[in-house]
Amino acid sequence: MNLATTLHQHINVPLHYPVVFTRQAFRADNESLAELLNGTRDQRRKVLVLIDQGVADAFAPLPDQIRNWFAARKETLDLVRDPVIVPGGEPIKNDYRQVMNLVDLMLEYHLCRHSAVLVIGGGAVLDAAGFATALVHRGLRLVRMPSTTLAQNDAGIGVKNGMNLHGGKNTVGVFAAPYAVLNDFALLDGLSDTDWRAGIAEAFKVAMIKDKAFYRELLDMAPALSRRDTAAMERLVIRCAELHLDHIATGGDPFELGSARPLDFGHWSAHKLEALSNYRIGHGQAVAIGLVLDSQYAAHLGWVAPEEAETLARALQTCGFDLDVPELRITLGDNRPALLQGLDEFREHLGGALTLSLPRPVGQKDEIHEVDESVITRLITDLATRNTVPG
Repeated sequence: MNLATTLHQHINVPLHYPVVFTRQAFRADNESLAELLNGTRDQRRKVLVLIDQGVADAFAPLPDQIRNWFAARKETLDLVRDPVIVPGGEPIKNDYRQVMNLVDLMLEYHLCRHSAVLVIGGGAVLDAAGFATALVHRGLRLVRMPSTTLAQNDAGIGVKNGMNLHGGKNTVGVFAAPYAVLNDFALLDGLSDTDWRAGIAEAFKVAMIKDKAFYRELLDMAPALSRRDTAAMERLVIRCAELHLDHIATGGDPFELGSARPLDFGHWSAHKLEALSNYRIGHGQAVAIGLVLDSQYAAHLGWVAPEEAETLARALQTCGFDLDVPELRITLGDNRPALLQGLDEFREHLGGALTLSLPRPVGQKDEIHEVDESVITRLITDLATRNTVPG
């Protein structure tokens, strides 16, 4: 037998999942979720519901509303137990025991691959619960109901699930598409100002490298967004989600096997800022700062006008983002900004070769594979020493 014999296996697996936008998903006459769960009298769909603690605190009647909604559809849907409240925010992603508790819960109620897990919460809860769901029977049907702007337009609509280990962001996880996503705009009403604005940063991110017209629209909408204008936010969420979904479907690398991750524009420093602050700094706030640093570096390269980078900074501040945080001033033993470690960690995350996406020009992107740390250091220092953008 020829020891060099090779068999090539090729499998094309089509992926489809709906992303539905609604309001008041558990109103008695709202059938959006029922249509997604698709239970029948012949095969009642088992459903386990998990609720982010922050959502439960903001909407105290929600568990009862869910129970009543499922009770009205008991012929086709089987709510296996009362909704389970789970810790919200990064703590659920930082503790492996929390993920395994979710696995135990899914097994306790004998969920099978035809069962569904409905997760209502922010991006961290969706990530951790999605990771657990992917582990049980190699994948239950995950229905996400993102509760934050950041989750509705980015984290909750993609194919990533995971948790944080060894001080790194998303160091353990899987790529697994959800069964469906249901964005309920009513959930945004219960957000704090900080969480409400978090998704704005991701919208500026994707617009700046993919859609110049949307970027200009965001600049115009900044004052309205600062006032928590509902119509402006709903427009932002839908268009941002559309751009993210289009990239996943047409970007050629939905599971990030390559070394380029265009949608991580502004994220090498954002992830490090979160870790340096022990996750006091939320993802949206960190991304806003990362976008300013990366757009200023793009201006240094001549890829965008310096005025454009300044316009972005002004717009983000108008929306309510603080661009000066103490973590920018943390230094290493050699007086280098600790934030620079984010480059090494990002390089490791990408597989050893650094690839950063930057706008070139606004509305398009290009990539670099090395950076001038002296320039980055100056940009970090400048940002750390100005509390306001000059008028």
